[in-house]
Amino acid sequence: MPQLPAPDYPPEVRARLEADAAEIISRYPGARSALLPLLHLVQSEEGHVTRTGMAFCAQQLGLTTAEVNAVATFYTMYRRKPSGDYQVGVCTNTLCAVMGGDAIFETLQEHLAVGNDETTEDGKVTLEHIECNAACDFAPVVMVNWEFFDNQTPESAVRLVDDLRAGREVEPTRGAPLCTFKETARILAGFPDQREGAVAASGGAGAASLVGLRYAKGENPQPRVVHPRPVSGEPEDDAPAHGTGGQSPSAHPSSHDAPQETSASDPAHPAGPTAEEGE
Repeated sequence: MPQLPAPDYPPEVRARLEADAAEIISRYPGARSALLPLLHLVQSEEGHVTRTGMAFCAQQLGLTTAEVNAVATFYTMYRRKPSGDYQVGVCTNTLCAVMGGDAIFETLQEHLAVGNDETTEDGKVTLEHIECNAACDFAPVVMVNWEFFDNQTPESAVRLVDDLRAGREVEPTRGAPLCTFKETARILAGFPDQREGAVAASGGAGAASLVGLRYAKGENPQPRVVHPRPVSGEPEDDAPAHGTGGQSPSAHPSSHDAPQETSASDPAHPAGPTAEEGE
């Protein structure tokens, strides 16, 4: 049985979306390159990517609906069913998981009575587990519409979603002020962020993440040195660091990269020369 054509937008909505789409498409040398922001545009209209939205994108870009559908179903940032005003994502990748991310996710599932990628009955919150968002310095991390809420606990995460559902003001740990999922989608489509203070919002990566950037700028930050445990009877202050060629620990770019003598790293199990070396 052939599939019925997708319903169209009301005329006033379509006219507005066509004007926005024309602005987006004009930024690219080839129209089809505008597909990703156009999908964000239609998502900002209905809160998820509908058949109507995909048909609209196909018409604007001269693509088939199959081509649009292939992209919309590939990226997890596009919702394929009605979802909440607030996408609450709990990082369950390795570091956040061991720091408590799994416990946060399980607590929120029980508290909200939803599973992964499900929405509360009031339509306010969609819960999902997410992969690493490059905020390991602040693990465990919860994101709401891709804004950061750092160093969370099960208790703080419960308060967060309760505040969102009650309409109370919620302030991210860093970054721009919070807005709804539809508003976020329009920003991702490439339109100006109208939130007051969004441009001047402070916050960023943690100190550990910024060490590499500081090295790249030639600042040569002081490394964190882990000194080997001294062998019994060995002076602690004057002995050169093991495995650094007699240099002081600070002269080596990373003490973790320096080979450690077994007698220094584990005095209870010293290692002598191999049989070949003794012959």
